[in-house]
Amino acid sequence: MARKQQDHQYQGDFHYSKRASKGHFVVYVGKEMKRFVLPLCYLKNSIFQQLLEKAADEYGFNNINGIVLPCDESTFRKITGLS
Repeated sequence: MARKQQDHQYQGDFHYSKRASKGHFVVYVGKEMKRFVLPLCYLKNSIFQQLLEKAADEYGFNNINGIVLPCDESTFRKITGLS
């Protein structure tokens, strides 16, 4: 899962409205709802899939805030290799 840092974009402002570029998706992480733009290849990672399933269980599929992951930022960074 380790990729070059340039493959990941980060926006700390939750209200940032720009769409993710083609081949990427957005998730929000932690109490601060930090925005991360990730490449679609992350969707193939089994640990990341488990995190998405947990998010669906906790928040459902109709969350108006987008994909919110139920973990803190440091855990997310470890899972994604962004630490």
